[in-house]
Amino acid sequence: MTERWILNASPLNVLARVGYEDLCLKLADSVVVPQAVATEIEAGPERDPARQVLAARRFDVVETPPPTEEVLAWNLWAGETAVISFGLAQSGQTLILDDGAARRCARSLGLNIKGTLAVVILAKQRGLIPSAAAVLRLLRSAGFRIDDETIHRALASTVGEVWT
Repeated sequence: MTERWILNASPLNVLARVGYEDLCLKLADSVVVPQAVATEIEAGPERDPARQVLAARRFDVVETPPPTEEVLAWNLWAGETAVISFGLAQSGQTLILDDGAARRCARSLGLNIKGTLAVVILAKQRGLIPSAAAVLRLLRSAGFRIDDETIHRALASTVGEVWT
């Protein structure tokens, strides 16, 4: 099955901060970043790792269609709105989102979603990283916000690792 992903800023930001943005490129057959997400990242500091990744053109940046009224009603940030709008326009995509409201919106519209945690778990399952827990510790030290219980449950149920 072909994996096509649409990246939002927060997963790209946190993965780039710890040097694991390439996981997205290795796990999916195609990965795109909506222009609104790229604009958000490019507004950050010049030395920001995600900004440098975009400048190196590691990901394709795409224009997105105007959002529907249904998406606009959620009052999401421009990046999340663009990710969801692109997902609606291009069937078969998986949205890589961490924001809770954006995830609820995407689910309500029947879209496929994964978050940064799922990217790390999938990378471990496919043998791209030796330890999901180690990568998650790095991500947390770089600003990834997720509670211990969620990590514990995900690791125990999917890759058999322990979160301590």
